[in-house]
This record gives sequence, C-alpha cells and structure tokens, in this order.
Amino acid sequence: MTQKFDYFVVFAEMRTGSNFLEANLNAFSGLQCLGEAFNPHFIGYPNKTEVLGVDQQKRDTDPFALIRAVKSTSDHLSGFRFFNDHDPRILDAMPQDPRCAKIILTRNPLDSYVSLRIAEATGQWKLTDVRKRKDSKVMFDGARFARHVERLQDFQVKVLNTLQKSGQTAFYVAYEDLQDVDVMNGLARFLGRAERLEALDGKLKRQNPSPVTDKVENPNDISAALSALDRFNLNRTPNFEPRRGGAVPSYLATRRAGLLFMPIPGGPTEAVQDWMQQTDGRADRLLGDFNQRQLRDWKSKHTPHRSFTVLRHPIVRAHDVFCARILSDGQGSFRKIRRTLRNRFELPIPETMVGAPYTREAHHRAFSTFLDWLQANLNGQTAIRQDGHWVTQASVLAGFGQVQSPDLVLREEELAEALPGLAQKLGGQPVPFGAKDAPMPFSLAEIYDADIEKRAQVAYARDYEAFGFKAWRS
Repeated sequence: MTQKFDYFVVFAEMRTGSNFLEANLNAFSGLQCLGEAFNPHFIGYPNKTEVLGVDQQKRDTDPFALIRAVKSTSDHLSGFRFFNDHDPRILDAMPQDPRCAKIILTRNPLDSYVSLRIAEATGQWKLTDVRKRKDSKVMFDGARFARHVERLQDFQVKVLNTLQKSGQTAFYVAYEDLQDVDVMNGLARFLGRAERLEALDGKLKRQNPSPVTDKVENPNDISAALSALDRFNLNRTPNFEPRRGGAVPSYLATRRAGLLFMPIPGGPTEAVQDWMQQTDGRADRLLGDFNQRQLRDWKSKHTPHRSFTVLRHPIVRAHDVFCARILSDGQGSFRKIRRTLRNRFELPIPETMVGAPYTREAHHRAFSTFLDWLQANLNGQTAIRQDGHWVTQASVLAGFGQVQSPDLVLREEELAEALPGLAQKLGGQPVPFGAKDAPMPFSLAEIYDADIEKRAQVAYARDYEAFGFKAWRS
C-alpha cells in the first residue's frame, strides 16, 4: 500500500503538551518524532549535535537538506515539532506540501502562558518524577499575555490560511485530547499506521495541575486582562478569533488629548511616550494594550484624533537595537539570539559585558558583523526569526495598514518641531519634545564610517529606497 505522507509536522508552541504528544507518537513502532528539528538555537534537542546525519551548520545553510533527510527514512514515518519562532524559511513549504501530514496542537493560551512563566521561574521544563516537582507562583502580566496571544494568533492564522489556499486540512489536537488514548490511535490512523496503543506514555507528568488562579500572585489581574478579550474566541481552534494584525496592543494613546502613537519597534518609543504623558497633563499612565474594539471605543470618544508613527534612520535604529538587544546581556536583551550569534555566526562580542574589555575598535567590528548578519536574516537566509525590532520599517507600516494607516509618518529628526504643534491642535499642552539617549558603550558617531554606511544600505535597501534616506552623516 502506498504511503499517503512522506513526513509529518506538529505545529505547536511551548507549554502546549508537545513533549507528551511526541512521547506518544514515538510509542508507535512505525512513527518517529525528532524533537524541535528547526529550533534556531539547537537541532532536535539541546544536547544533540545532529538529526539524521544533518548537523546544525548544514541545516542552517540548507534547511531543506534536513527536510529531505526526514522524508527519506524508510523504516519510519518521521516528523518533528515546529513552533512559531523556528526557522521561517520552511514555514511556507510544509503547509503547501500535500505529502506532509499536518498536526496542529493547541492549548488555552491563558494556561500555556502561566505554565510558561512558571517554567521560566523554576527552570523545570519536563517532569518525570513528581517527587522532584518544583513549584512557584508567578505574577500575571496582562501586557505580556496580550503579546503571547497575538503571537499564537499570527502563527495559527498563517498556517490555517496556507492550508485553506492549498485545499488541505490538518489533524487538530487540543491539550485535553492528549490524555485520550483513542485520540492518539486516531492520529496514528490519520498518519497511515494500523498499530494501536493500549495505554499512553507514563513517563511525563503534568507539572502544574492546580487551577490557574492558584498559580499566580495576582489572580484579580487575570479577570481584568480577559475582559479586554473575546473569551469565547479564546477557546476557538485553531486561531483564537477574532484575527488581529497591525500590532494593535503596542499602540499608545493619551487619555485627554486625541493623540494615538503607533510605535515602530527599535524607534524612539520611550521618548515619545514620555512626551505624550507630559502633553496630556495627566499623572495617569497612557492607554495601551488595545484590542480592536477598545481602539474603536477610544476613537469614538476622542474626536478629533490623529494617529502618528515615527521613522528612524535605518543605521541609527540598527545600532540602537544592536546595543540594547544583542550586545547587552541584561534585562530586555535577546539572550538566546545573542548566544546563537556568538556561537554560530561568530559575532565578536564578549560572553558577558560585565567587566569585559571592550574597545571602540571591537565595537566597530561587532556592529559591522551584525549588519552583515541582518542582511542575511532579512533575506530569509538564517534560521533565526525576523524580529520586529529589526525588520524593515516599510514592512511594519504595511502591517499597520491591516488595521489602519497612520495619519502622520514623522521622521525622528522632525519630532521637536512637529509634536508640540500637533498636541496643541488636539487639546494637549505644547510641551517641548526631548530626545533620550539609550545607554551604550560607544555612540554610533564614534564608530561610523563609509564601510558601516555601505553595510547598512545593503541590509536596509528597502527602507533607504522607500523613504529616501540619505547616508547618515551627509
């Protein structure tokens, strides 16, 4: 009998039960799940160096080499788990391939979010012996939860839409289904296997079986966060309708004046936020963490209103992001990406910045290397995600257009002149705008030269062309 599928993929997320699902898939003699084969920071599992003879370097150079290896296993139907931050270069290919079996694992996002926070706090990501269980209560962060839901939505919608357009379907598994042996046997049947399990894998134990409200220090804040969401759609499989785009939760609005700021990550967000607070003349913090319904409500109550965003020179934005997210290893830095760039891409920065010697020349080399890596990343040639802090500003503006386009697109150097007048028109106080300098070991001016400008123009050719940016110092 001809096999219907050449391989399978489990689309899932952290803390959705994917380890348990993998353990049960591997309990079938004819199935083989190979872990997180396309995790950009390791291959398969953190302690492995290769999968099916393909090492991490070969996979990062040619991700489809690993796909070919997975498809070529003759004694098993092989597959792997794939999360939203895994290698984006293969994401379009898998859903479009009818010879790839798609399994979509979902979990209530509130449960997965709290479970993730507990795992981060305890360092315990799997449990096989309940006597060694680590317990912790965590603080619930409504803004971080909203971003968590948005990431899940974006990923699920992308997969769903690709399946719809290619006329395919997937096998859906909810977190609660994982304890049903009949569902696991049904999944095996979907994958073309006649073997059946009598019982589920007993090694892995559920780590946090208590109600969500018992796992957090501030359970009342959960109710407040959920009231801003459509709770019925939170449980919808697979994409947690309503669909949202345009990074709406990141928007900031004044409470009195009709000012709506649509930040571009990597821009002067903190300085604009402080200015908005002052121009509104209120001690209360700005409004944020919007969903689309709340945004419409704000607009209806603030007439007239104006929305604006701020473009930053690409080289300034890249240097700021490099210093804050990659060079720094403190709070707010991307530690995993930092480590991968050091180990896999030979980014010449110290393992830790605390007490490490770091010269102006070293900073010049490191930033130049980062710009070269950015070019590859933005061209889809690396396994690391294209993060919002360094994607092109043109792509961020296009994303805003899914919800609304900003009334004003200002340049950073125009803010001191433009913002006070804008505030006055909309009922705010015309307070001066003050720029903020982020902490960094060396300023861009100290290392800037023609070579760095050239690398930036190559990496951000789209922004230079779209917005007419000149060389930074010209």
